[in-house]
Formats: sequence, C-alpha cells, structure tokens
Amino acid sequence: MLLLILLLLVIIPLAISYAAIDRGGVPWYQARRDPSGLAPDPETTPEAVIQVYAARAAAWRGAFGVHTWISVKRSGAKRFTRYEVIGWGVNEHTNAVRRDRTGPDNYWFGNRPDLLLDRRGGAEIDALIDRVEAAVASYPYPYFYRIWPGPNSNSFTAHVARAVPELGLALPANALGKDYLPNGALVAAAPSGSGFQLSLFGALGLLVAAEEGVEINLLGFTVGLDPKDLALKLPGIGRLGWPSAAAVEPAPRPGDAG
Repeated sequence: MLLLILLLLVIIPLAISYAAIDRGGVPWYQARRDPSGLAPDPETTPEAVIQVYAARAAAWRGAFGVHTWISVKRSGAKRFTRYEVIGWGVNEHTNAVRRDRTGPDNYWFGNRPDLLLDRRGGAEIDALIDRVEAAVASYPYPYFYRIWPGPNSNSFTAHVARAVPELGLALPANALGKDYLPNGALVAAAPSGSGFQLSLFGALGLLVAAEEGVEINLLGFTVGLDPKDLALKLPGIGRLGWPSAAAVEPAPRPGDAG
C-alpha cells in the first residue's frame, strides 16, 4: 500500500513534471536571464515595494521544484535589492546568501518567474523591509547548502516569511526545501503565519494553515489540498486548480477606496 501511495502521489507527478520541462534548445547556463518586466520601474515608483518570486530551477532541477527569492525597494529608492540563497560556490566558502546577483525580476536560466507576493506602501512597508533584512541577516545557514531536503533557497525564503508573518507568504507546493526547519526544530509556524507545521528534518511532515491548506511532506515533496482556493498540490507539478491572487495584491494605500 505504501508503495502504491508513493507511486500515485509522488513518482508519477514527478515523471510528468520532468517530461514537461522546456529545455529551450540551449544549455541552461546560456539561457536568458534578462528582466521579465514584473518589477515596477523604481525611477517612477516612489513607494516602498516588497516582492517575492519563484521560477523553475535550472536544468534537470526544474522537474523537482522552483527557486525563490525576495526583492525589496525602500520609499524613494532608485533601485531594488534582491536577496536569495544559491548553492554554487558554497563549498569554496562563498556565502550562500547572495545580494543583487541579478535584477529583481530576471528570468532564472530561461525560466520566467511567477510573482508570489507584491506589497507596496509607505512607512509600514519600509518597516516590513527592516524586518525582512533582519531575517536575511539572521539566516542560520549562511555557509551551508544542501539541495535536498535543505537548507536551500526555499528554506531561506521560508525562514524570512516565518520571521515576518505579516507578509502572509504561502510558498508554492513545489518549493522543495521550504519545510526544512532551522536548527532541527520539529514544530514551527507555517511560512504564511496562518497555521503550523510539523517537520522531521524536511523529509517528512504535516502543515495545516488557512493560506496553504493541508500539506503532507513525503520525502521532501508536497502533496496537499487547498480548500480556500480549490487547488490540489502535487510534487514537481505544484498547484492544480484556481490560481490564488491574494498574495500578489498590493497592500491598500492611504486614500484608497473601500
């Protein structure tokens, strides 16, 4: 029975995801990395902005999950700052937490990113950026990276989300590594801050939250159901169902109607 469950809920979805990879006809390291146009122009956007992105991982890794990152711009700033964790070079003692390796919304080795969260405003968003940057600085694995089950780029983004629950960030089901809890913790808040999760070193666990729904972690891969948005979550494939727009709606600004 266990083998049948793994076959239906993990192995088959991953096989479908692998078959669907767009290889683009060029080596992954030559694939496009130019701006996607999803980030606002800082020259014409005086307000503060927090955005979170996810794009299919490079090469064969894209069959298993996405790479996530955070881009922020303070009020009046003329440029974004991008924060992410990257594994390349960590074995040579390079810091895994990278700043401004590329633009805020650029293609990730040929894969166009999806905008997961967009918060804009004044002093209240600047205050959230202070907390985001404090969480970046407190990430407990600046010189360690492990693609499975973590800590990796998605473990980093989940760490920031838990530290700033006001963001309400629900990470994609195929953000492999998001359930790896720092320092061997077994219990933590869900990344969205709307529930809780149990996790055994990122390889086995359960998450129940208003934003994410119910997620079961099997060998690091997510199987779940989101009743709020009528969506099914499968390994590799990610989300099947109605798209959730709640996370990417800009925060209300003073004077907005309603």
